[in-house]
Order: sequence, then structure tokens, then C-alpha cells
Amino acid sequence: MPKGIPFTKMEGIGNDYVYIDARKAAPRALNKLAREISDRHFGVGSDGLILIRKSAKPGVKHRMQMFNSDGSESEMCGNGLRCVAKYLYDRKLERDSEFPIETGAGVLHVKVKGDSKHIARRVTINMGQPRLLRREIPLTGEPDGQVIGLPLSVGGREFKVTCVSMGNPHCVIFLPEPASKELVHGIGPLIENHEWFPRRTNVEFVYRESPTVLQQRTWERGAGETLACGTGASAVCVAANLNGLTGRKVKIKLLGGDLEMHWNEKDGCVYKTGPAREVFTGVWPA
Repeated sequence: MPKGIPFTKMEGIGNDYVYIDARKAAPRALNKLAREISDRHFGVGSDGLILIRKSAKPGVKHRMQMFNSDGSESEMCGNGLRCVAKYLYDRKLERDSEFPIETGAGVLHVKVKGDSKHIARRVTINMGQPRLLRREIPLTGEPDGQVIGLPLSVGGREFKVTCVSMGNPHCVIFLPEPASKELVHGIGPLIENHEWFPRRTNVEFVYRESPTVLQQRTWERGAGETLACGTGASAVCVAANLNGLTGRKVKIKLLGGDLEMHWNEKDGCVYKTGPAREVFTGVWPA
């Protein structure tokens, strides 16, 4: 077997990452590795790199560490976490169907729906409670203020935006028609790097198809447009409800597939359900 770093390529509705089992030992120079392994021409090709590590927190065995394709480390990825849950469940590293995983956004709980062969088919993640205060997202301005349907001028246009953190920052824009590639790629990077957002932000462009169905395109911080964004879908579910566009349960259509979202009124947490798939395994030259 060739020497190198074993990896697994996985995807959750098109949001693809390279996964490395680093429970015993982690590779070095992770920022550089993330850039190289994510390159779609000279590497494996992915939206980023995710390491599966041991957690030091009581009662939690596993930790997810995530890097974007530009090498920057990020707090969380909902689609990535679903794939981590599948990786652990399919390999019987977790035999229970419900278990916690530590992330950069805190400890989150996953629930796996598996088949008779102990293979995960769908995964539900408790994404936690949304954070709406400017200081929590973070945003410049009044620390305890909120941004719900406020105007933001960028690129010669004005958009009404709603800002939410799901452990990472999101800026949600509702549109009267489905977002075009030109809009996402033209306005997305401008908002990502806008002075409002000291740590940059993810940007969601959303069209309401019906009171229960939304269409979403996402410009991800550090990765560009991706086929799906789980934390983004969570932020969109919250933002749509706050703006009176939907109820607390909604289906969100992304370029890579659909997610079922529920902002639970009882505990205030957002629940996200969707598939996860293993694409292939390989060895990255050391």
C-alpha cells in the first residue's frame, strides 16, 4: 500500500469534503494541506478538509475540525457534520443511533437513521439555537442589536438582509425571483468581505417558492459558491420565520439537493435532516 495519508471523500447534497481519521494522529501543516487536497484541478477536489478527532470533553468521544478550501479554519459545517456522523456510524465507531460530536461551534447532537446493515441513510442534526445579536454573529454596530430586514448597500445595489449565527456567521437575502449565478458570484464576495463583518460572512440568496418551500444559493466564506450549506439552511430557516415568510418547518431546495428544516419552538434549536454519502477512499501522498 502506498505511503501517505488515508482519506475518504464524502458529500452531503453536493457539499463535498475530504475526511481524514485523525483520532490517533493528525497530519501537519493543516492549512496548506486543506488548500492542496481541496484543489479541483491538482488535488482530490472538495469544498474543504474535515478531520475526525478525539474530543476531550466529558461524555463526548469525537470532535470535528473543519478547514475551508482556501485553508482557513471554520467553526462548523452542517452537511460536513452529517458525513462525520455517517463515517462513525457506518464503521461502528458509534453503535448508538444518537450521539454527540464536538465542533468549533460547540457540542452538537446527531441522530442517525440506519438500515439493517448498520449503514446510515439519513442524519438529523440538532444545530443548536440561533444567535441573533450583533456581538454574537459578529457584526459591527450596537453589540446587543439585531439585523432583521435591514438595508445593506453593496455593489451599487441595496438589499434587505437578516444576519444569523449558527456557530458561524450568515447574511440572508430574500429575493423576488430565484438568484442568478451572476448575482451570487458578483454580490456574494462583496458581502463576504464587507466592513460589517469583522470575521467575514457566508451569504445566502433565497427565493420563497411557497410558504413551506424555499430555494437557496450560498456564497460560502472561504470557499465560494457551494452546492449546499447546512448552517446556511439553518440560518435561512430562522431568517424566513423572523421575516414572516414561513412557519418553523420548511423544505429548502439547494443546488445539490433538499434539506428538511425545523426551528423547534419548544427548545429554540434548529433541526436539519438530510442524506450523506461516501464517494471514494484514497491515499494522499505524504
